[in-house]
Order: sequence, then structure tokens, then C-alpha cells
Amino acid sequence: MTGPAMTGPAMTGPESPRPSPARRLRALLEAPGLIVMPCCFDAHSAKLIERAGFPLTFMSGFAVSAARVGLPDTGLISYGEMLDAGRDICVAVRIPVIGDGDTGYGNALNVKRTVAGYASAGFAAVMIEDQLAPKRCGHTRGKRVVDRGEAEARIRAAVDAREEGADILILARTDARACLGLDEALDRARAFEALGADIIFVEAPESTAELEAVAKATRRPSLANMLEQGATPVLPPKALEEIGFKIAAYPLTLLLAATRAMEGALAALKEGRAPDNLATFAHLREVAGFDAYFEAEGRYAED
Repeated sequence: MTGPAMTGPAMTGPESPRPSPARRLRALLEAPGLIVMPCCFDAHSAKLIERAGFPLTFMSGFAVSAARVGLPDTGLISYGEMLDAGRDICVAVRIPVIGDGDTGYGNALNVKRTVAGYASAGFAAVMIEDQLAPKRCGHTRGKRVVDRGEAEARIRAAVDAREEGADILILARTDARACLGLDEALDRARAFEALGADIIFVEAPESTAELEAVAKATRRPSLANMLEQGATPVLPPKALEEIGFKIAAYPLTLLLAATRAMEGALAALKEGRAPDNLATFAHLREVAGFDAYFEAEGRYAED
């Protein structure tokens, strides 16, 4: 399945009004079945996800930090850099995009600004987590979380921003499982639900039994993070759906695949060989939007 090659506002013709990204995400959440959600790191990867027929993507902070600034996901990338990356992604595709808002980049008022900024950039939802800054990837060592009161204050501020006019859903994440145990993580998930979060995400459960407990903890749609070689067992989508999850996120699958493919091509070039398994130049041009560009350009050619 292929999506539109060009979706930026300068390249599209007149269209009927479309529901906002947040409304489209709500519709997906209300529909039956599990949503398989590959995560993106730039506009190109987001377009590939859309073209493959997936209805939803997520802008991964780990992947954007690696791809955009070449740094680990340890709080080194800024709010402004993430927002710029998000604008590019949201303009490039028509499917809803969830944005990684990390810890909100400061206190509760920073959280409100982050939520409003992500809504203005075109995100359908923003994820806010309870790690202590500087935050880090949820499946790496050294994680710490703020106390329950501060964690709740972040989600309360995010919900307030939504209620004050930011057209965006709130994905509330806790990393408490790794440092305070599963019971505390589940208690935080329930507290986030009570505060009005739209989607709940308990990061890094360590067994199928823990995944089952997470899915049953709240009545909100729940996200399972399927990180290859991470702390959580990677279950098939059907199993996750049967457990009760609504979204299965694959945060680094595309970046892992791209890294391996690029390293293979570089090794071939270094050895004097032509890389194999490359996309055709014609396909890359089509994905990048050249075909649609030339078609649109023809409409304005002089007779």
C-alpha cells in the first residue's frame, strides 16, 4: 500500500476539511483490534511507515537523538530540536503521529509548554514520562524516577494543557518498574488514568505475567513497547491483543534495520564491491516525491 508522495501544504491541492490528528487518533483507539505502530526518526522513515499501510507512528526520542544529533538518548537533545524534527514528520505524512515529549523539559509549566508546542506542530498525542532528568532510554541502565507527587504533577499539567485548548492526546508513561518495582509502576498508571491521561504506558515489564498485569491495571488504552533485545519479552501482535493491549510500539526496528543495511553497504564499498539489496533509484525518487513534484510542476508550465 502506498500513501501520497507529497503531503506538504505547498504541494497539495484544495481538500475538504480533515479531522485533526488528535481526532483521528481517538477514532483509531475506539476501533477494535490492536494497532501495530512502527516508530520513526525522520520524515523519510515516517513516509515509509505510512506507505506500508500502518495507521499510526511514533517519533522515538532515542531514534531522533541518534539520527539527528548523533548522541545517546540521555537528555542531550533539546525541546527545540525535537519540536523541529516533529514538524517535519507531521507535515510529511497524513497518518497520526505520537511525539516523545520526554519529561516535559522542566517543571509543570514546561510540561504545559511542551504539550501546547507539540499540538501546534501537528502531533496527535504527546508522551510525558516520570523519569528524573536527565532521562534515558527505558531499557538502559541508570534510570531513576521522580517521586509520585511530581510524576502526577507532570501529568496533571499535561492534561490541563489539553483541557485549555491544545488539541492533543496525553500518553502518560512510567519507568518506575525498573527502580521501584511493578506495584509502584501499576499504582502510578492508575493515578495517571485518574488524572485524565488518554493512553497509559508502563515501560519495561520483564515477563508475560507482568505484561498481563499492566494491561489489566487501567481501563485506558495501554501501550506495549516491543524493543528488540530489550527488557520486555517481544510477543506477537495477536498475543498482545489477547492480553489486552491497544498499541504495540516498535521503537527501534527501523533504525536497527537501517543501521545494519548502511553498515553492510559501507563495508562493500570499502572492499571495492558494489553493495547489494539496494532500492532502485527510481523507487527512491518516487518515495522522495519527485514523481508527484513533476506532475504538479506540469500544471504551471507555460503553453
